[in-house]
Formats: sequence, C-alpha cells, structure tokens
Amino acid sequence: MTTPQLLPLADVTACCEPLTHESITAENALRLSKVLKVIADPARLRLISMIAAQEKAEACACDLTEPLGLGQPTVSHHLKILVEAGILAREKRGSWAYFSLVPGALDSLAALLTSNELAGATR
Repeated sequence: MTTPQLLPLADVTACCEPLTHESITAENALRLSKVLKVIADPARLRLISMIAAQEKAEACACDLTEPLGLGQPTVSHHLKILVEAGILAREKRGSWAYFSLVPGALDSLAALLTSNELAGATR
C-alpha cells in the first residue's frame, strides 16, 4: 500500500478570498426567516399579488376566494397570517374586511435581502 504524497505547505493556496464581512446576525436571520416563511406559501404570494394588482391596491376578502380557488375559511387564515406579519393591513367596513399592502413592507424585505442590514454589520 502506498502512502499519499502530501504537498509542501508552501504549495497550498487558499481556494477563495478570505471572509471580510460579517455574516447575517442570529437576530436578523430569525426575523428574516419568519417573514420568508409567511410569504413562501403559494396562496399567500397570490393574495399579495392579487391585492397589489387592484386599482387602489386593496381588495375585499369576499372578492379573493373565487379567483384563488380556495374556501373562505382558508383565505381568511392566509390573510390573517399576512396581517400578523405586517405585510397586509386590514380595515373593517360594515360586515366586510378590506385588505391592502402595508406601504413599504415588501420594500423593507427587499432592502433587508440586498443591503448591509442583512449582515447587521457596522462598517
């Protein structure tokens, strides 16, 4: 049995650039993962899209069930989760609930994903 030849230490080079910036902090990772879990559901993504596509970027819950193809209790559940996550706002008008995008909620998520805030680094 032959023994493998080891390269002299001087011949070993780093495979990539050294890490120069901090990675995402545990706190930011937890916050981001919670929001991503909320919007990762296909029905919730469709609800956000359907509401955003309306003329005033708002929609009555009663108008969302048929296009989504889900029952009213299921749609209400998804809407509640989106409201609790701060993505949608809910306004009661008589016996109906209207939902709208919280201004800047998705912009904040996009900024968090693409900026230095993701790492929580101070530079």
